Amino acid sequence: MGKKDKKSKTAEQKARVAAKQEKKATQKQRKGKTKDAADSDVEDVDLDDIRAEYEQQQAQFLKITESSCEPPSARSSATLIGSPSGKELLLFGGEYFNGALATFYNDLFVYLIDKDEWRKITSPNSPLPRSGHAWTRSTAGDIYLFGGEFSSPKQGTFYHYNDFWKLDPSSREWTRIESKKGPPARSGHRMTFFKGYIVLFGGFQDTSQQTKYLQDLWLYDTHNFTWYNPILPPATQKPDPRSSFSMHPHDAGAILYGGYSRVKATVNAGKTKGGGQASRSVLKPLIHQDTWFLRISQPLTDAPANTPPTIRWERRKKPVNSPNPSRAGATQVYHRGRGIAFGGVHDVEESEEGMESEFFDNLLAWNIERNRFFHLTLRRPRAIAKRQVDDRSNRKGRGKLDEEELLRNLATLEAKGTLDAVETSPQQRQADSEVAPTKPMKSSFFNMPHPRFNAQLAVEDDILYIFGGTFEHGDREYTFDEMWAIDLGKLDGVQEIYKRELDNWQASEHDSENSASDDEDLSEDDDENEGNAGVPLPTLDSESPTDVKEAVILEDPEDVSGDTPIAAATDTRPYPRPFENLREFFSRTSTAWQDVVLDKMRKGDPSINRSIKELRKLAFDQAETMWWDCREEITALEDEQEAAGIGDIVSIPDRNNDSGAVGRRR
Repeated sequence: MGKKDKKSKTAEQKARVAAKQEKKATQKQRKGKTKDAADSDVEDVDLDDIRAEYEQQQAQFLKITESSCEPPSARSSATLIGSPSGKELLLFGGEYFNGALATFYNDLFVYLIDKDEWRKITSPNSPLPRSGHAWTRSTAGDIYLFGGEFSSPKQGTFYHYNDFWKLDPSSREWTRIESKKGPPARSGHRMTFFKGYIVLFGGFQDTSQQTKYLQDLWLYDTHNFTWYNPILPPATQKPDPRSSFSMHPHDAGAILYGGYSRVKATVNAGKTKGGGQASRSVLKPLIHQDTWFLRISQPLTDAPANTPPTIRWERRKKPVNSPNPSRAGATQVYHRGRGIAFGGVHDVEESEEGMESEFFDNLLAWNIERNRFFHLTLRRPRAIAKRQVDDRSNRKGRGKLDEEELLRNLATLEAKGTLDAVETSPQQRQADSEVAPTKPMKSSFFNMPHPRFNAQLAVEDDILYIFGGTFEHGDREYTFDEMWAIDLGKLDGVQEIYKRELDNWQASEHDSENSASDDEDLSEDDDENEGNAGVPLPTLDSESPTDVKEAVILEDPEDVSGDTPIAAATDTRPYPRPFENLREFFSRTSTAWQDVVLDKMRKGDPSINRSIKELRKLAFDQAETMWWDCREEITALEDEQEAAGIGDIVSIPDRNNDSGAVGRRR
């Protein structure tokens, strides 16, 4: 990745490019003298003309169309998000660099999860091609997109966007939101939501001379259609400038973790003529591992219409069990009070010959309230004989279904008069014809996808989807052309949604010479990586790139979470048991959770006037939150008990009502 004309679209990639450029400057100058002028990075290209051409192409679409298509082509720095319908994923934009030219996209793809189908959306009004943008979903279900960047094919010149868009997920319609006072152009920023606000922070602006990292905060009021830029007093603490961080929603605002930037540092530059020590200033990469809480207080009800909210940054201590070594490009996605992270890269400068990088395939969960990281490991399905219990549960289940079917038939008889209407009604035939086809079986594996960084993540219906990502070997960069799925509740394997071979890297002549030894290494590793889509990806430290291994995570005893979690001894709420799924947990503890809800009502909760059905729904929501909040600890207990040969743990009082209990204690 040491090409002179190569600029990656994320800040951490750009920094690593700059480091390699500095190491090989002498060699490139020597070879550059004989290079033909036609191959120069200097491009006689006007970005405004290119963008105008894209706008003309966009105007040719007369209406919004949706057509079946193949999965999206390989790309990086795109955005992936779940639809409010709970059955779709949306993918927009991104770029692909083949070693010579960069291609930017403004495609909108929809993945229909139940049907395992991809759809491509064309629209007369959609954002221009870009990468490095950010989007988020509001509480109302609309998707808001801001910024991003675009470059000429050889990446000689760059353009940053400052446009703001809203996407209706149901109609697939884009709407550009015009605003006089909005955030300046940027990419690498992050967005999240809080009630009626869209929260935007950070990012960077890349010029031909330098990269400027940002630390400004912007709030967009979706009700009053206004941007706010809260200005804090100079002495107020706030996060340092950064990009590529993680930002998640919170009940009282937003939470921020990590990120990447480059900071000024002084290094030795040899000795002066007088024998003294010379020094020079350089920009060194910095991987942030701090955590910040953004507290947002909404205006009072009697405040004027355009009153901005009150905000305050609060620094939290470093999360317990933070990933070690620190890594960039470990993308996170929000899921039920947790940040789910995958992959990442750690750079180690071993010598003046170049920079070595370590890539990861770890899956981590950052519990936001407890400010603690947990390592998620895949678990093979448990094979435990429970035939008698299953038979009893099946009989109970069949009896309940028969009872529900009988009630439906009686209701239909009262309405239509005959049982034939129940069996042959047009509505029923139409419903039967509209039943979704059986989803094709997908290949599943018990190892993680190949190590990578900057993968796009999304969660829909408790399923984690991993799209694309980047891997490097020598001067070559691989953009993965694949998507995977992991059930976060079961962690019972990795499902392949699709996977294609990677395109060849288009290297120039002198790059081919520099990477000749890398090609030899790749050819030796071909046989070891046959399972990785047929692409000769190298192994790391003589290990298989997809082996499931424990993350090297060390706990710093001095860095303890600033927010003290509720201790199990003082928390009187029900706690899940090992090997107990969510339904079993709520069935066992529903009465206790209803008491919790009623207790909140007595203390002045606005939900005091609730029906029994609504009360039970609130109780289930409380139980579900607890079940997911304790998921990592319970999983660890299950693993320990399985290693000790312990299966399901059943409480004797819970089984007193079962018939045929003779000898059950034995």
